Amino acid sequence: MALPGIAGFIYIESKGIPKYDVAAPDIEIEVTPEKLQRGEKLASMLCASCHMNRETRSLSGRWMTDAPKEFGKIYVPNITQDETYGIGNWTDGEILYLLRTGIKKDGSYAPPYMAKLPHMADEDIESIIAFLRSDHPMVTPAAVEDYPTEPSFLTKFLCNVEFKPFDMPKGKISMPDTTDQVELGRYLVYNLECYTCHSADFTKLDMMTPENSKGFMGGGNKPLDNDGNPMVTSNITPDKETGIGNWSKEQFVKAVRFGLMENEPALRVPMIPYTQLTDYEAEAIFAYIQTIDPIKNDLKRSMIEE
Repeated sequence: MALPGIAGFIYIESKGIPKYDVAAPDIEIEVTPEKLQRGEKLASMLCASCHMNRETRSLSGRWMTDAPKEFGKIYVPNITQDETYGIGNWTDGEILYLLRTGIKKDGSYAPPYMAKLPHMADEDIESIIAFLRSDHPMVTPAAVEDYPTEPSFLTKFLCNVEFKPFDMPKGKISMPDTTDQVELGRYLVYNLECYTCHSADFTKLDMMTPENSKGFMGGGNKPLDNDGNPMVTSNITPDKETGIGNWSKEQFVKAVRFGLMENEPALRVPMIPYTQLTDYEAEAIFAYIQTIDPIKNDLKRSMIEE
């Protein structure tokens, strides 16, 4: 990726993150008990890790101290139902359009550190939206003012040159066949975005074809813990020497669901245990990982002195 010259630098720095036309669909999501339950599970894994405010215990946003410094100073927005500071006056279609394409209601592009869901089944995205409309304490109105993010030049550059909005799907995206563990595991890896941290470089991700991301699942990215310490992500390819090729299914499930490692300290932020997953779902992720290409990448586990 060649950096621009002085003229390009000035142009991108002054332009900032681009805006796009909004073509949100005119829809209203049907709310069912099943969707609310599924939506809470998905939002707890996908949305809460960034949007959860420890003081309000709601998705009212925060300063994202665990984001890589090269992206700038990031404030995650309020996505509760508050009509002034949150998404209380967004339509279902506008929320769907953001989650699918990365384009917000005002046309601004959500930078690459916000999860987009181009691969998620329609039913699951609808469940997330239904949950965001629910009376759950995580999403009921919280009058917490947003602070403007201070994107770095790298973020502006990536948003103008490398990362662009996704197209809305042209057809229905169905749920995976849950009896096929490899298919289910691929679906979970894609949509929980395991690969974004566990690949080699945040700026070299291929969101539409994740397996084409540089160092796919081979680790090496350096997200931060809550104190701003860089934590190198692990190689979780099936390489037997430097990855998890010698792990048992049971070891993997304990690590993913509960953060527990055999004869080692427990996993810690930025890796958050996915307690919401069932054993079967964690086993499915393990089954999918066995099918990807092993990468030999010997990484020392990041440890912070107590």
